[in-house]
Amino acid sequence: MQVHKYDVVIVGAGGAGMRAAIESGQRARTAVLTKLYPTRSHTGAAQGGMCAALANVEEDNWEWHTFDTIKGGDYLVDQDAAEVMAKEAIDAVLDLEKMGLPFNRTPEGRIDQRRFGGHTRDHGKAPVRRACYAADRTGHMILQTLYQNCVKHNVEFYNEYYVLDLLTVEEDAVREDGTPFKQKRVAGVVSYDLASGELHVFQAKSVVFASGGAGKVFKTTSNAHTLTGDGMGIAFRRGIPLEDMEFFQFHPTGLAGLGILLSEAARGEGAILRNSEGERFMERYAPTIKDLAPRDIVARSMANEVREGRGCGPNKDYVLLDLTHLEPAHIDAKLPDITEFARTYLGVEPYTEPVPVFPTAHYAMGGIPTNITTEVLQDNDTVVPGLYAAGEVACVSVHGSNRLGTNSLLDINVFGKRAGIAAAEYAKTADFVELPENPEAFTIQLLDVARNANGTEKVSAIRKELQDTMDANMQVFRTADTLNQVLKDIESFEERYTRINVQDKGKRFNLDLLEAVELGFLLELARVMTVAALHREESRGGHFREDFPDRDDEKFMKHSMAYKEDHAPADGSAEEAIAGVRLATKPVVFTRYEPMVRKY
Repeated sequence: MQVHKYDVVIVGAGGAGMRAAIESGQRARTAVLTKLYPTRSHTGAAQGGMCAALANVEEDNWEWHTFDTIKGGDYLVDQDAAEVMAKEAIDAVLDLEKMGLPFNRTPEGRIDQRRFGGHTRDHGKAPVRRACYAADRTGHMILQTLYQNCVKHNVEFYNEYYVLDLLTVEEDAVREDGTPFKQKRVAGVVSYDLASGELHVFQAKSVVFASGGAGKVFKTTSNAHTLTGDGMGIAFRRGIPLEDMEFFQFHPTGLAGLGILLSEAARGEGAILRNSEGERFMERYAPTIKDLAPRDIVARSMANEVREGRGCGPNKDYVLLDLTHLEPAHIDAKLPDITEFARTYLGVEPYTEPVPVFPTAHYAMGGIPTNITTEVLQDNDTVVPGLYAAGEVACVSVHGSNRLGTNSLLDINVFGKRAGIAAAEYAKTADFVELPENPEAFTIQLLDVARNANGTEKVSAIRKELQDTMDANMQVFRTADTLNQVLKDIESFEERYTRINVQDKGKRFNLDLLEAVELGFLLELARVMTVAALHREESRGGHFREDFPDRDDEKFMKHSMAYKEDHAPADGSAEEAIAGVRLATKPVVFTRYEPMVRKY
């Protein structure tokens, strides 16, 4: 085992991690640990754009952006966080432009902007062009630009170092009301070097989690195979709660049967959703902004069309995205990648044929709870000194119960920057926390148990069955019966997980071993998501309970906080455990916008 000492350690090298590294690397000695080569991170798959009220194409302002974010999130958004993001969005885009990102341009040379779902002017009166973009490969361009600037600033990367544990110590502390409690402090992380199979302990004054989402709990997903929720799972196992995990976004336009994403930019450029009767059905569900309604509304509308028998294809199990009325030259200029996806994966020519699409698991609104300075919370009021999180792994609750399109690329840049600055500033005055005795012990046990397992169960089979039950029972529509079925299935999977067989017993590039570890995270997170969904007896944003179809502000205008049962808060705020998860709540932050019925 090797021990390294850095002021700041950043876990993850996607957009949030590298944006944090650019800031931290100029202020403190910084290391970035990533289980992928940085430019393979999933930020590169984001297509449509990054929003900011630049008003380059038509009138816009940050207050309208704030309102759209809050309304789009079905009022579960913390409004102070939404204001921060909308205000700082303009500088975030201009920062990227100065770093060299090649945005599309207007004839006058300004950054071009296009329409996207849920983006409106005058507090919902009409669509507005707010999404800044680089064709339909904006995330790819952001990732490349950030990596080049990390190289420019001599950021130290540890590529293919898979972080498996967070090191914390507990200290006696006293709250403002005089009550004693155990405060966690961060000491570092433990990582596994894929190339050698060796463990490395990174002692750090501050740690930033920016490790991405957990879409691989679902079968049909736009997420890459690496998005297994490692950061969320590590934090949860170490006593950090997870916030709003029941809210998962299903992007409306995944390629039918595959889940590969077709950007909302297609609808922003004029593409239309049609059912088997050729009807533009979104006119019935969202008469004002139609196909550009927020993603939760569009996804449910599509699923409802299929359920009511208006689906397309031999099995009537998808709807159609129609671009045939658009000029081929316009499609090639603005949407080159997604049209190529349709040709490659479905054999469909978008110039002349509509493309089969159906909702695909896309984005976790929940995650590690943070405040607006990205400090991680160990309960509603107490931060973990030295621990920060940004991007999809985090829940500053800027997305509430449903994220608006293009707010993800904005989130990683605004809060990634904030995390890098905050972590470095903390490290300037903080001391290193002494490492626990045998800091690698938990990770050695985790790996040895999996590597030496000689059971009969295949990791791939359990993972597939988990994804199947999540797709069938925890997707766009949910009920108590379907959710209880998921919990019953997970209980079975966890028992089978104790009898897995990892065939590769070696150390170097042992991907069999890592897939076994990742399955452990997926099972844990699927359980947390399902328990939180069962507890929330209402429908809001990406969480739709058919047995409770209405939004219930009186009982559920509050965030869910899920704790591992043996780490639940001692103040009695958490309810009885379900499947090893205790749920507490946290109030939503309101500033100026009172909850209203969402109409589009």
